Parts: sequence; structure tokens; C-alpha cells
Amino acid sequence: MAGTEDAYCTPLFSPDGQWLAFFSTDAQELKKISIQGGPPATLVKARGLNGATWGSDDTIIYASQVNTGLQRVSSAGGTPEWITHVDSTKGETAHRWPVFLPGGKAFLFAIEKGSSPDDAQIVVQRLDTGQRRPLVQGGTFPQYAPAGYLVYVHRGTLLAVPFDVDRLQVKGPAVPVAENVRESGNGAAQFGLSPQGSLVYVPAARGVQGPQRKLVWVNRDGTEQSLAAPERVYYAPRLSHDGRRVAVTIEEPGGAQIWLYDLSRETLTRFTFEGNNNEYPAWAPDGKRIAFRSDKEGPLNLFWQRADGSGGLERLTTSEYSQAPSSWSPDGQLLAFTELNPAMARDIWVLRLSDRRPQPFFRNESDPRFSPDGRWLAYVSNESGRLEIYVQPFPGPGGKWQISTEGGSEPLWNPSGPELFYRSGNNKMMAVEVTTQPSFSAGTPKMLFEGQYLSTAGPWFCNYDVSPDGQHFLMIKESEPQINVVLNWFEELKRRVPTKQ
Repeated sequence: MAGTEDAYCTPLFSPDGQWLAFFSTDAQELKKISIQGGPPATLVKARGLNGATWGSDDTIIYASQVNTGLQRVSSAGGTPEWITHVDSTKGETAHRWPVFLPGGKAFLFAIEKGSSPDDAQIVVQRLDTGQRRPLVQGGTFPQYAPAGYLVYVHRGTLLAVPFDVDRLQVKGPAVPVAENVRESGNGAAQFGLSPQGSLVYVPAARGVQGPQRKLVWVNRDGTEQSLAAPERVYYAPRLSHDGRRVAVTIEEPGGAQIWLYDLSRETLTRFTFEGNNNEYPAWAPDGKRIAFRSDKEGPLNLFWQRADGSGGLERLTTSEYSQAPSSWSPDGQLLAFTELNPAMARDIWVLRLSDRRPQPFFRNESDPRFSPDGRWLAYVSNESGRLEIYVQPFPGPGGKWQISTEGGSEPLWNPSGPELFYRSGNNKMMAVEVTTQPSFSAGTPKMLFEGQYLSTAGPWFCNYDVSPDGQHFLMIKESEPQINVVLNWFEELKRRVPTKQ
């Protein structure tokens, strides 16, 4: 559909089937578009999306990725209203995956606690009074089956429990009804139910939650070559400065860990072991250490570890807010990173290794990248109303230059030449020639290649890297999924899980 080229995650139909709502990555907005065509209309600004549901009274409930609770907005647009708030005193970290129940008077959602979305609590809440009732402890991605069931996923298993939609309560124990259903790291489960009684789901390899992916080299002309690395749930790959090894995050049941892939020996070795979540690696320029974020001591703060695996994790920052490392200065003395601030926006900070004191650099910007000479910083900003790439002198002062022209994210400098790369939309790899001496100037963006490679869909980290010679791109490509459809599934559900207790 024209106008939805930057759409990402959670498209949903209006109750009458005449409209589709979707999240726009470039504009960071929830939009809607008529199925008959025409331009999309903006409903509300949103920093990512972790679920949305469209009720019969033209109310849309949505969950932002900043983990502040659920909001509702009219399908005609307007000012959003908070309807839930994350309560950190109760150990809550996110409210996700809302879904209206029949009649639109109440809705289901998942309250995430602990280190895994599978540890979430599924609850029901009335829209008018805000009254809430817990239904299931340990599950994610709730759905209502018209046959009278609450269906959800726990660690790759699809479960069903009889549910009284009038009294808003479960009526018995949950029963497993399907195995090895694919999940994502944010608790999204890849299954759907039709009102007529069919089940559709994407199966996952046993013991693996997310979609299987592979590492590939892509030349500047788009020619692709797969690496020998085994398929895993990869994201955030980073090449060592000599181009011999790859540090990459692998999503696993219960968390994420960083692994190292040796390109010459073709071996994949686990790198981190402490903490439930270790992700977003960043090689120090000398190749001796790797910085990343970890929940080893609570909040997702910055740590580093020797690249040979010795010595264990060493904490670099102490903050109550989530952080993610992005880029080292060429001399290895500064580490630029992004922090989720109290207002739930992202800020750029710089950590000086000499005294371990982080200093704020930009407010409401993200994904900072030092130039090879350390004199410039590329970053992502939505000050224009959509995500674009900018460059500013470091440490300043000085003006700034907008690099992208039609939306951009995931900026990376060419390690060997005056060039800056970024992603446009979800599919386009762009390149811009730049001049840094005696002053900064940028040329016209040019597309190098286009392809279905994993992107971040937001300003947090890069899901690709560039070879030291600037001629090859290390990309992540999802394996072709299998989709299973089970017809008349409600009949089997009634047989296996009787509603009368």
C-alpha cells in the first residue's frame, strides 16, 4: 500500500475492516490508512510500538517501547490518555500487548516482570473504571478466542484456559495446545486466531524463541554471500577493527548473550556468562576489550570485558536508567552511548575512561557515532518530525548538518574513506560522501543496495557493520519462515480444554 513503505510491526484492522493502523519508523508515529488507498493520517506520536488494539468505539490502545504503560487515543487522532502506569515498586518493567475483549469494555494485556517476557503476568482491566484483575502468572501475548478461552504463550508453548468474558475471570487450569511457537525478545508471539476458528502460527526450532537468522556479507552493489556461522537469533553485530572477528548478540530463552565469531576459523564462541541480558557490543579501538550493556547488577548499564574472555565483567556506569553503548573515540578514551532519560526520551552521553564520569552531550538524540578522526559525531534525531541523520563537530562548538533527506537511522562511518552510511526505511542502504577538511560538507545521498535485511526500526543501535576497507557490509538476514495453519482449531480446543469445570 502506497504510503506504508516505512511500516513496522503491529498492523491492525479497524473493527469495520475499512482501515489499517500501523507504526511508521521514519516518523515515529502511529498512523492509519484506508484499505481503498490514499495518504495515511497521523494519529499520535509514539516511540516504537509493543502492541496495539482497535476497539468498537473507535478507541485505540497502544503500548510504546519506552515502557511507561498503556495509552489510548481516538482513531480520529488527538491527545493520548494514559490508562495504565508501570509500577516499579512492584517489580513491573513494561505493559505490553493489549487486546480488546468483545464489547470493548475491557482489555487484556501483559505486565512484564523479571528478566524475561515469559515471566509476565496477564491481567484484564475495565476501560471505564480501571479495575484490574490478574488472570495468569507466567505468560505473554494474550489473545481471546471466541470459543471462550484465553490463549497465550509461555516459553514457546501455546496454552489455553477457559475464560468467562462476562465475569472477566478464568475458570480452570491452563492446558498446552501447541508446541514451539516462535517468540520475539519483547514477548511478541507469532500466532493468530480467526473468528471462524482457525489457528495460524510460525513454528520455532526447539529451544529457540525468535526467528532464525544468518550473517551475510553484502557488497556495495548488493551482491550477497552467506557466512558459515550457524543460524541463530542474531542482532547488533560489530566487527573488530582488524576485521577478523564479529561480536554479536544472540537472543536465547530467558535473555540475550554476546558471542564471538572468528571469520577465518569459522567458529562461534560464547563471550558473556554473567547476567541474564548482555547485548549491543562495541569493540575498543585496540581490540582488547568489548563494551556492552548488561543487567548483571540491576539496570541495563554499561560494562566491559576483555576480548579474550578473562577477568569477568567490569561496570563502567551506574544509573537507574537503561543505556546502550554506540561508539568509541579513535584513541579509546571516550565512549559515546545512549540513555533512556526520565522523560522516556533518549539522550546522548559521553563516558571519559580516565575518570569514569559520563557527561551529557545531546538531549533527545540517539545512536552517536564518532568519525574515524574523532572530530565529528553522527547521530539520529527526530527534530524534523521524523528520524534523520545529522553530523555535529565534537566536542563542539559548531553547527550541525543534516545528512539524510528522506528519513534515516543506523549511521556508520566508512572506516577507510570520507563517507557516511545509513539505513533509509527498512530496506535501503544509503551512502553520502563527506568532506571534513577544512570544514564539513556533505554530498547527495545515494542508494547502494536494497534488500530485506534486519533493521532496528528505531534510534537505538545498528543492525549491520562495515568492513575495514568500506567495501562490504555485514548484514543479518532472517531465514525463510514456515507458517502453519490449523483449520477448525476451535473444535480441537473444546475437546482438549472443556469450558465446563
